[in-house]
Amino acid sequence: MVTRHQVLVASNRGPVSHTLGEGGELTVKRGGGGLVSGLSAVKGDAVWVCAALGEGDREAVRRTGGELDPADTGGQRVRMLDIAPDVFADAYNGIANSVLWFVHHMLYQTPTEPVFDAEFERQWRSYEAYNAAFADALAQEAAEGAAVLVQDYHLTLVPAMLRERRPDLRIGHFSHTPWAPPDYFRVLPDDPDGGVAAEVLRGILGADRAAFLTRRWAGAFADCCVKLLGAEVSVADGGDEMIVTHEGRETRIGVHGLGADAEFLRERSRRPDVEDRIALLRGQIGRGPDGEPRRTIVRVDRTELSKNIVRGLLAYRRLLTDRPEWRGRVVHVAFAYPSRQDLAVYREYTDEVARVAEGINAEFGEGDWTPVELHLKDDFARSLAAYRLADVALINPIRDGMNLVAKEIPVLSDGGCALVLSREAGAFAELAEDAITVNPYDIGATADALHQALTMDPEERAERTKRLAAAATALPPTKWFLDQLNALRD
Repeated sequence: MVTRHQVLVASNRGPVSHTLGEGGELTVKRGGGGLVSGLSAVKGDAVWVCAALGEGDREAVRRTGGELDPADTGGQRVRMLDIAPDVFADAYNGIANSVLWFVHHMLYQTPTEPVFDAEFERQWRSYEAYNAAFADALAQEAAEGAAVLVQDYHLTLVPAMLRERRPDLRIGHFSHTPWAPPDYFRVLPDDPDGGVAAEVLRGILGADRAAFLTRRWAGAFADCCVKLLGAEVSVADGGDEMIVTHEGRETRIGVHGLGADAEFLRERSRRPDVEDRIALLRGQIGRGPDGEPRRTIVRVDRTELSKNIVRGLLAYRRLLTDRPEWRGRVVHVAFAYPSRQDLAVYREYTDEVARVAEGINAEFGEGDWTPVELHLKDDFARSLAAYRLADVALINPIRDGMNLVAKEIPVLSDGGCALVLSREAGAFAELAEDAITVNPYDIGATADALHQALTMDPEERAERTKRLAAAATALPPTKWFLDQLNALRD
């Protein structure tokens, strides 16, 4: 007999991943983040539906039938779907990461891309099949009237598909990325009767409630529904939410800004492995000509194209060029962890980050001073160590749904941290008042902002950091998740 659940979460990536050893043994690694914290706080019957991402995950599905052992998942019920590898690759890399992600981050080089040809149409059919597999699994797992929280651009079609299968359910969709404005969103094939753009919008409007990280992204989604579907938008009672009405159905539009998990970060950042890495980083950073510890400009990012790491490095080079007094007195601690390396454009971008950093070191480095301390290997403890050492945090994305690093560094910085923040980060909506704002494309202005941050009065920096940390932790992951669940049930 199938166990039916009252709360369901659906996402491409689940709370655990598996590695298959040469001898056939499976190693389980647990992940973190807001969904893990939030679902753990749910009282009662809950299940997480996710996809097998690699051969280790697929082997785990074969051995368990997809119902993972709670001993491996921290006690959470997890159903992992073994979607055919070619279908998964088309849906995940071909559509989700190479089309929808690019649209919402507005990163296409439009003279040459995108090209919506027969290959795209084939991959889109895989994306539909991938979403249908999730809808089928959720329909099977859900108890009568259950609440289902569907996550992100990988699963935009699931709400409408699930609505057809199980109209009794309360369905929510949450977008973790920005949402493109109508003029850019309709780069997608936009035939209102059957185009991809309309299918994505109708897919999400199958939900009872669609939620976003900021009002800006929520407003862009509503505008797309009006311009592309002819939907109507009104303000809900109380004025906190919008309602999109289309084809006789209403979908409420909510906003939930994800905050930093202060309790976890503070505890984790005081463990011995972090203290060890602080000592190592201090040794790499060293002391300036005056004998004082060098100042630190810290960034921690994955090498996603939206993070704008290269322009950040160019701004740092401009700082050293225009203000030679900083030579030998500051180090840019840059952690750029490779992301999506199965896509050529990401591999090329990671290589460019390394090339620019090496060029700065070759141009300016001397004696024991290495201007850029670049690390490409992911190390969470080292990231936390850098957070604590940061005098300045450089967060300059071209476009970002939220950017938790902008919130995490002020929470952990030992001596107070000046935040240089792009106006295009979702976190800007909450942190702008105490950050130094930059246009992410303006190298000269970003260099000036770095100088302003480095020369900020220590007392002012400490006060700003205190206010930034308070704003950053106002909506911790558990509250972020439970607020969505409660709003869906209301």
